[in-house]
Amino acid sequence: MSLADELLADLEEIAEEGNIDEVGADQDEDGIEDIEEASMEVDTKASSVKSIAKLRDSPELRNVLSQIKYYQDNPRKGEVMGPVEANPEYQLIVQANNLSVEIDNEINVIHKFVRDHYQKRFPELDSLVPNSFEYLGTVKELGNDLERAKNNEKLQEILTNAVIMIVSVSASTTQGTELTPQELATVFEACDMAFDLKQAKTDIFTYVESRMSFISPNLSIIIGASTAAKLMGVAGGLTNLSKMPSCNVLVLGAQRKTLSGFSSTAVLPHTGYIYYSDIVQATPPEMRKQAARLVAAKCTLAARIDSFHESPIGTMGLNLRAEIERKLAKMQEPPPPKQIKALPAPIDQPRKRRGGRRVRKMKEKLGMTEMRKQANRMSFAEIEEDAYQEDLGFSLGQIGKGGTGRVRAAQVDNKTQVKISKSLQRQLHRQQAHGNRSTVRGRETAGTASSVAFTPLQGLEIVNPHAAEMKAKEANNRYFSTMSGFQKVRDAAAPK
Repeated sequence: MSLADELLADLEEIAEEGNIDEVGADQDEDGIEDIEEASMEVDTKASSVKSIAKLRDSPELRNVLSQIKYYQDNPRKGEVMGPVEANPEYQLIVQANNLSVEIDNEINVIHKFVRDHYQKRFPELDSLVPNSFEYLGTVKELGNDLERAKNNEKLQEILTNAVIMIVSVSASTTQGTELTPQELATVFEACDMAFDLKQAKTDIFTYVESRMSFISPNLSIIIGASTAAKLMGVAGGLTNLSKMPSCNVLVLGAQRKTLSGFSSTAVLPHTGYIYYSDIVQATPPEMRKQAARLVAAKCTLAARIDSFHESPIGTMGLNLRAEIERKLAKMQEPPPPKQIKALPAPIDQPRKRRGGRRVRKMKEKLGMTEMRKQANRMSFAEIEEDAYQEDLGFSLGQIGKGGTGRVRAAQVDNKTQVKISKSLQRQLHRQQAHGNRSTVRGRETAGTASSVAFTPLQGLEIVNPHAAEMKAKEANNRYFSTMSGFQKVRDAAAPK
């Protein structure tokens, strides 16, 4: 409780007891003056950065930095004997690693403090420079004089040229007012405190990385000294870390976030220190969870190796890291091109097909006709007559191109003819034979018979085509008869 709160509480107690009337005018004036002085002191403390950021001047940080300097001046020689947790330097590493997290939180508080106080002068700077140390360095360099943003060499070491140009343009049009000397001194003091904490954090990380090589050399080779120190600090030591399964090592350092009202797609569950290590972040985003599980498994093996003080120079750690990199590279390879392979031979034996006349007839019926074969044939170096018609380039090919000059007969294909039964064939044959006999008996003449004939003496001569037949008929009637027996023939010289 502050001094002003204590004075106010005392006055309330006096008023409740009824003794306020007995207090003299002099005492009232003295009490009011004390309250005003106390309130001024509270405002002064609230306006100072030391009231909210006390880590820089804390004895804990000074003690850790002094021990770090001592061990840097007197490096350890030889291997660690016995449990590593009993080593005082190991305890210092764990304490320094935990202290680095507090330094990050303190820097964030100081950044918010400077931003709240400097908005009076340049309110647009917070949106233009979001990074903490870049913002603090810009505030320290500009101060009240915003014209210094142009052609400032120190500012070029902090910001890029594009950001400097935007800051200078915004500074010329800002509506902020200048800070008082006391306010400006408070802001500069906060900036100096943030830079001192940053330097302390750098010293701590440098020391931790240099000393992790003899405490856990194999684990440090895989994920780095800083991440290895964080894992051991959360797990409670290297021995406890070596007893954990890889699924628990994977979630060490995971933070539970309550995003009420926000989308859950931004939350990454089961992501701890290993997920944000350099070897995992170097992989594509879609493979980072798989890479984190692989690294956690190898880190568990490396922690067990370090807990038994095996491979002090980190040979096993190098082998494990090479295996991790080989597997990660294998995961990132594109899939091999798909090769066209022949179908395997069928397991079933080929079935025997029935042959014979029926199968041959079926093949002939379903096969390609002669007309189709002729249509598919083309003459070499010869343009077809119907090659440029509109029916998708259909051509008759060699149909009707016999080359003999004679009248082409109709294209008849025995395969496409109508099939008739044998009984019908026999009946047709009988009818044809009966018609031939009736034609002979009726003495019908052929249609090509003509009464014009060629003779060697007269040339063309008109003759009767039935004369020869009539002469033969008379001879038959004279000498032959259908009656039974013989016909008596008389001699011409004999008397009648």
